[in-house]
Amino acid sequence: MTHTPHLHTTLDGPATAPPLILGPSIGTSLAVWEPQLPALARTHRTLRWDLPGHGGSPATALPHDGSATIADLAALVLNLADTHNWDRFAYAGISIGGAVGLYLAAHHPDRISSLAIVCSSAHFAEPSVWRDRAKLVREQGTEAMVASRPGLWFSHAFADTDRGRALLQDLRDTDRAGYAACCDVLADYDVRDVLPSITAPTLVVAGRDDPATPPPHAREIADAIPGASLVEVAHAAHLAGAERPETVTSALATHFAETTTAPHDDTTRHAAGMAVRRAVLGDAHVDRAVARTTPFTARFQDFITRYAWGEIWTGDGLDRRMRSAITLTALIAHGHDAELAMHIRSALTNGLTRDEIGEVLLQSAIYCGVPAANSAFATAQRVFDEIDTEDSKGS
Repeated sequence: MTHTPHLHTTLDGPATAPPLILGPSIGTSLAVWEPQLPALARTHRTLRWDLPGHGGSPATALPHDGSATIADLAALVLNLADTHNWDRFAYAGISIGGAVGLYLAAHHPDRISSLAIVCSSAHFAEPSVWRDRAKLVREQGTEAMVASRPGLWFSHAFADTDRGRALLQDLRDTDRAGYAACCDVLADYDVRDVLPSITAPTLVVAGRDDPATPPPHAREIADAIPGASLVEVAHAAHLAGAERPETVTSALATHFAETTTAPHDDTTRHAAGMAVRRAVLGDAHVDRAVARTTPFTARFQDFITRYAWGEIWTGDGLDRRMRSAITLTALIAHGHDAELAMHIRSALTNGLTRDEIGEVLLQSAIYCGVPAANSAFATAQRVFDEIDTEDSKGS
């Protein structure tokens, strides 16, 4: 009997919550999911895993003779699920981790309840590119890849942040044989022909500035999978979840809340609403609102969480960007400047740029009145100045 090495994993979230497995990208460890973990583990039993030779996983989990395939990685993930007695689970993956998700959803549809594909592809570069990279890393180690990651994984400026440096260190620490075996996997990987067979509710996330898996790769996946949704993240390269965590976290939290929640159950609607409320407004704001709740205001807090956030904001009739634009216009029309400031921040989280917010405010000058728009521009400028100050202190 052949022994199959176990992948290194971590578990977070309530033990009774629905399971969610998170797959990493090549050259990183399960730490690549840290920006999304607090939000996802609030509503799911979340399992993160390391690729063979990455993080804490043994390189021997994949063959080193050039024969490793995406089916081998998928089998390792199914083994993890079986270990926890999860017949069905939600899955999200970045790059090669997303490739595993597509393979599982196509070949094991009974196992995948919901799917999110982040900065990935149904077919990466030509096989020779990956074979050449595997040869290079086998000979020179993963240090040979480090210099080329800034500008591809994320911006050069982000590479100088603590998180950027930690991700590059993960690459340095990756076993050369394990990394090369993952290159072998990608050399033979191509699931384009089976994408239309995927039935799991699917979200596809792309970084608009991703040179490794540019937006057309994401659109190919989203166009081929029936009913799939697509989110493009502005100013994000290949590790969009690290460089632009708010937008990616919001999209994932909404997707998994919508696809795991019973629509007419008040308890689950409240849970979904709280997840979306936190994703859009941020933990700090929601924690303050919850802390201020009194017996007198408790029913109102339950109402807005369950109805506004758990039913309206989680609906699939409009995307988050559109909902933010509508919300800003309504708040401007009624002169609710305090709420407007809060929702300007959330609009940025939902993917609107500052220029697009300016266009919404300018449009409101015509239909809501110039004085209302004048006040809104002043509020928006104050919010942007506050964000810039916060960013400068954090850098």
